[in-house]
Amino acid sequence: MNILHLSSESSWRGGEQQIKYLIEELEAMGIKPIVACKPESAFESVCIEKDWEHYPLEMNNSMDIKSAFRLKKLCKQLSIDIVHAHSSHSHGTIYLSYLLGNKTNVILTRRVDFELKDNLISKHKYSFPKIKKIVCVSQAVKTIVLETLHKPELCTTIYDSIDHKKFSLYIGNDYLRKEYKIANDITLIGNTSAIAPHKDYFTFVNTAHYYIKNFDQKVKFFIIGKGELESEVKNHIKNLGIEDYFILTGFVKNIEEVLPSLDVFLMSSKTEGLGTSVIDAFASKVPVVATRAGGIPELVKDQETGLLAKVGDFQSLANKLFQLKNEHQMREKIIHTAYEYALEFNTKRMAEEYLKLYKANIEN
Repeated sequence: MNILHLSSESSWRGGEQQIKYLIEELEAMGIKPIVACKPESAFESVCIEKDWEHYPLEMNNSMDIKSAFRLKKLCKQLSIDIVHAHSSHSHGTIYLSYLLGNKTNVILTRRVDFELKDNLISKHKYSFPKIKKIVCVSQAVKTIVLETLHKPELCTTIYDSIDHKKFSLYIGNDYLRKEYKIANDITLIGNTSAIAPHKDYFTFVNTAHYYIKNFDQKVKFFIIGKGELESEVKNHIKNLGIEDYFILTGFVKNIEEVLPSLDVFLMSSKTEGLGTSVIDAFASKVPVVATRAGGIPELVKDQETGLLAKVGDFQSLANKLFQLKNEHQMREKIIHTAYEYALEFNTKRMAEEYLKLYKANIEN
């Protein structure tokens, strides 16, 4: 069985982590890793480190004809059974490759909860004959796809997953307190997402401002990551006069050590396919306050595995944060329930579901 995984992104975000998890588990099951990825990308570095068979493929946009021809050639040269497209650009590349004569079967994973364009080209792109399955990472994503596509037989749901062992050694550690010399009576609230538009860090900052002004000043807010809106978010923090309450760490390589040292994980996204960083927090025994964006409510069940607020409602988010701080019994119950729930989202299960899908859609 030859599965070609397409990774089109230059940087490292949640989607790339999921591809890595999947390929690692498939390799353990005896499936040889084969990857086409952007040259000099973060994923290429992983392929080199792991000694995975990999090939350069730019996948700059959906009209990258050079990449489409190159992909067609690779599929023939490597006797590929299925191309697994993991992103929008990789989807566009395999679709164009199909139009240029590539007849390899395709599995598409969709991780975002953006609406599909309601036109003939977009509909054909999502239902051309060689697309055998569209894997949605949450029921929310599946619902959005079906609103435009109207082909339920083409869609299935396989939840993204995490490596629980990665966090288990560090549960309850004081990494952030030691690294930034923070006293034990200061509450640490943070998010580990990229500073991207859909993560809505402006609501995160507004929540912090409201919390500081109305509830508690013994607090530090952490933004653990980087992204294109970093300077704008910093300016917003400065304009609100709360710089002393914020620490922006930039990208960290030891997230398994950093995340468990938070007291609360605050997710302020306005759109979210699933939100695997929430599962990371569950596995780290860090309670979660989040918005009802996309697939997040499939993870954060209000009052059970976390606390939820409406998208953009910074006052409600701040109230939930203060509620978690004050109601110790509720906090401990949420931590326990969320930790147990997170065990369902494991990488081996995810890979087994994909393997079944591959086997069912390989034409002999």
